[in-house]
Formats: sequence, C-alpha cells, structure tokens
Amino acid sequence: MKYQEICVEGINQLMDIFYGKIRKDKSGLGEIFNNKIGTGEEEWREHKAKISNFWQGMLLGSGDYSGQPMKAHLELPPFPREFFNTWLELFEESLRQVFEDNIANDILHKARMIADRFQYMLYESGH
Repeated sequence: MKYQEICVEGINQLMDIFYGKIRKDKSGLGEIFNNKIGTGEEEWREHKAKISNFWQGMLLGSGDYSGQPMKAHLELPPFPREFFNTWLELFEESLRQVFEDNIANDILHKARMIADRFQYMLYESGH
C-alpha cells in the first residue's frame, strides 16, 4: 500500500528503500556514500535517521535536523555532476514505491530544487 499523504512513517520507509538502492549502486555514487558513511548497519541507520529528519523538516515542518547539508557535500572529494542524475533517478524510483503519484511528484519537485541548488554551489559558484 502506498501512502496517500506525507507522514513520518512514509519518509522513514522512503529512506530505507532509497538508501538500499544507493548502497548497491554501481555507477560510483554508491561508492561515495559507502566511503563517507561506512558499510556497517549502525552507520547507515544513523544516516537514514538524520536524513529522515531533514525531509521531515522539508515536508512536514517537523523533525530535529541540525546538520549542514551544503557543507557536507562541499567537503566530499570531487565527484561527477552526473551523479546528481543518478541520485534523482534512484530517489524517484523509491518515491514511487512509497507514495501515491501526486505526493511523489510534489516531493520529487522539492528534491530537484535541492539538487539544482547543490549543483550550482558545487560546480558553478566557485564556493
């Protein structure tokens, strides 16, 4: 059953499915995540909880996210811009498994705006 509204349970399920895909990704994106986060279940559980809080704040106005997502991405070793497309594809696949299409489309729109901003900062602004 897909969620018909945005809720914490749906966001948590999205994180489980999405990061399961990321961890197995062979394009190079998975390697970046696994190198940064680690390969242990505890590290991934913590990361998923942190990013779930980020999305709860973005989508529900709740959560207790206190990270600096732009800074975290700026501190990564340089990576190809194309990885944002892979990230968005995997995110959209995951969204469509968890949420009804109208909700998935709204969340995907926000994700694309975030990705555009990150890409601008990483590749165009000279940060």
